[in-house]
Amino acid sequence: MPRGSLVHATACGLGPARILARHLAALLLGASASSLAAACAIPADRDRAEDVDRDAAIASRARRATQGAELYGRYCALCHGRDARGYAADHAPSLVSETFLATATNAFLARSVREGRPGTAMGAYGRAHGGPLGNDEVDAIIDFLRWPGPSWAAMPDAPVVGDPERGEVVYNEMCQPCHGTKASRGQAVHLANPGLLRAATDAFLREAIVHGRPGTPMMPFAGRLDDRDIDNVVALLRSWASASAPPAWPAEIPQDMPLVIHPEGPTPRFTLRMDRFVSAAQVKEALEAKSRIVILDARTPAEWLNLRIPGSVPAPYHDFSRLDGLENDGTWVVAYCACPHHASGIVVDELRRRGFSRTAVLDEGILRWKQLGYPVEERAPVEESR
Repeated sequence: MPRGSLVHATACGLGPARILARHLAALLLGASASSLAAACAIPADRDRAEDVDRDAAIASRARRATQGAELYGRYCALCHGRDARGYAADHAPSLVSETFLATATNAFLARSVREGRPGTAMGAYGRAHGGPLGNDEVDAIIDFLRWPGPSWAAMPDAPVVGDPERGEVVYNEMCQPCHGTKASRGQAVHLANPGLLRAATDAFLREAIVHGRPGTPMMPFAGRLDDRDIDNVVALLRSWASASAPPAWPAEIPQDMPLVIHPEGPTPRFTLRMDRFVSAAQVKEALEAKSRIVILDARTPAEWLNLRIPGSVPAPYHDFSRLDGLENDGTWVVAYCACPHHASGIVVDELRRRGFSRTAVLDEGILRWKQLGYPVEERAPVEESR
């Protein structure tokens, strides 16, 4: 088996993508742990004691996978897709590509979920970082992604040795068109992202280049680049990590935040695209005119803590409790996210379901808003407490 290829540790011999798709659908529709265990039933001719032990182990894993599937459906499917194949929103990567699961350790996955990817739509979901998930819940999501395999293959701990300057030449030709530059992301995963570079080892980065991500646009570069060129690219990526700071430690979110900005102001006149999207320019003008408006941040609270539109309040797509305090009095309610339309669209759909007619999604989201130079409140990263 080639280094970094999938370890086929499945219980019933099906490929991992088919296994995941089947069980994802079953889990999200409320299948029980026992039904999942039955899906990978052990042949009756095996030793009975071994069967009992293995059945118990499968049932235990199935229960954890069931919990993880419920959490995945609530928090992750929005961007990574219901089948976890990715690219449902904002180019979120596949979480079930064979080479990814074979080389991503549980520690890598857990840190990625807890700390997120700063500057992207992937927020910090760990409770210690202002998100909604405790460590056990993060672990359950990982159990689900790995159900009923695969395991990951051990990789070298030693750093890759290469020439970053030569790696930059190769990167600009072969990688930059999809992954963007150090300063700005492209259509694929931003490899200069500080969260990614904190979590990823050199071996993980190298394996991704060598074997690619089957089922995604990321092709394998084995045979296209020689080993030295690959090492040079990894050395370049690692050099980008030196200036990356850890994520900001969250402060308390005020519980008595006013919902309405400029309560005595005039009502803005918005022209919506497709009866749904309001341009950033119109919202900026409304704020400058001190218009009466509500702005909801549909991302996780952790993201609102670190970057937000002034006057906005957190109203995460996975928790509608903040909406209960809104009065349906004709005030315009604008929701934004970073996806740039998915999470905010969920909040707006819920508002419209509740009878709020003057609602809109901020077109292109907060990352575009910031890129345009419009006002934001942003906290610089600080050293994380341990």
